Amino acid sequence: LHLGGRTLPHAVMMMIPESWENDTVMDPARRAFYEFHSSIMEAWDGPACVTFTDGTQIGAVLDRNGLRPGRFWVTDDGLVVLASEAGVLDLDQASIVRKGRLEPGRMFLLDLEEHRIIEDDEIKGQLASEHPYDEWLYSGLVRFEDLPDLEHIVHTHASVTRRQQVFGYTEEEVRKLVAPIARTGAEAIGSMGTDTPIAAISDRPRQLFDYFSQLFAQVTNPPLDSIREEIVTSLAGTMGPEKNLLDPSPASCRMLQLPFPVIDNDELAKIRHMNKDGDMPGFSVHVVRGLYDVAGGGRALKEKIDAICADVSRAVADGARIIVLSDRHSNADLAPIPSLLLTGAVHHHMVREKLRTQAGLIVETGDVREVHHVALLIGFGATAVNPYLALETGEDLAREGVFVQGVEPAKAARNVVYGLGKGVLKVMSKMGVSTVSSYT
Repeated sequence: LHLGGRTLPHAVMMMIPESWENDTVMDPARRAFYEFHSSIMEAWDGPACVTFTDGTQIGAVLDRNGLRPGRFWVTDDGLVVLASEAGVLDLDQASIVRKGRLEPGRMFLLDLEEHRIIEDDEIKGQLASEHPYDEWLYSGLVRFEDLPDLEHIVHTHASVTRRQQVFGYTEEEVRKLVAPIARTGAEAIGSMGTDTPIAAISDRPRQLFDYFSQLFAQVTNPPLDSIREEIVTSLAGTMGPEKNLLDPSPASCRMLQLPFPVIDNDELAKIRHMNKDGDMPGFSVHVVRGLYDVAGGGRALKEKIDAICADVSRAVADGARIIVLSDRHSNADLAPIPSLLLTGAVHHHMVREKLRTQAGLIVETGDVREVHHVALLIGFGATAVNPYLALETGEDLAREGVFVQGVEPAKAARNVVYGLGKGVLKVMSKMGVSTVSSYT
């Protein structure tokens, strides 16, 4: 970034930004600076205290969480000391004219030509005013509220029940997983540990998700408190083709803003119809059917995944900028491909073909019904997840008054979206990750 023409502080602010997403008192120009650059580069949230220099400027920056110590001293003869601990040098206390510590996301910068310390607000204020970032965002960033509303489709109880059978829903999953989250917007509270046999040795068919387990951060990478430290976390992201990192322009932020990694059926419908009239060519959508011939068995599954990967390559070459992997419309002959298998295959195929930055990846799937599933799909390459059957199940439970009483169907669906998104935040926090863009 520095060799590409940006100043050293500019490059550092792009790589290790402060937590701007939930800061309501931040200067609007600085906020626009961070929001613009978040669309072209994901944040690195540490934990780290990074020092840097180009020979003229020497500086240090602390991660957005402030999880690494950084202390500085300035003496009356011009000596500046920055270290992780107090007392690394035996300094005469009478000679110290200034001392302090680096705060989360703050930068400490020395300019050897100007012979002065440049304050954090001065650095960032100057960089934020270099370009009209707020105007670029206004003209380039597309938000859901800017898109026209479409008719909401209501599915019958029989339709929902039939598809629950297709995706292997059990009564226990509906009652203990989907119903609580549809009712309250939060995961059901359960005890730690599980006595369920691990999937690899289970004598019953298990979802592919069950073969994976969550980890948690230990020792060097401390976990976060997603409730009390909410100000440093963010589930927002952008989707669309990424432009040249070394040539910023208004087109760099021509993307769709996603406030949540989980989207509901109406939001997905909006995305599908974004370029219906041809007035948004940068958001051309290509839908891939993730279904395979049941009679062909494993060979048919592999051949279908290979065909889908080739289809995605052709679609991106033809101008598609949003790929939707959908397992809707299965029947007795066509079975849904496990969404995790398909997502991982397409994502890595696009990486190998150098196409991944040219298109966003949405997974429209019926086999997702808990937080672990969403977190895995995001970790395996999905930009956004639409768990349509979990949403329709929540609506159906509220409509039928089974397990979910006193909640409107639309509210139940929004609760599922909110609960799954907040659950992903808890999973990220256990790994010490602050932003969903850093988690993917």
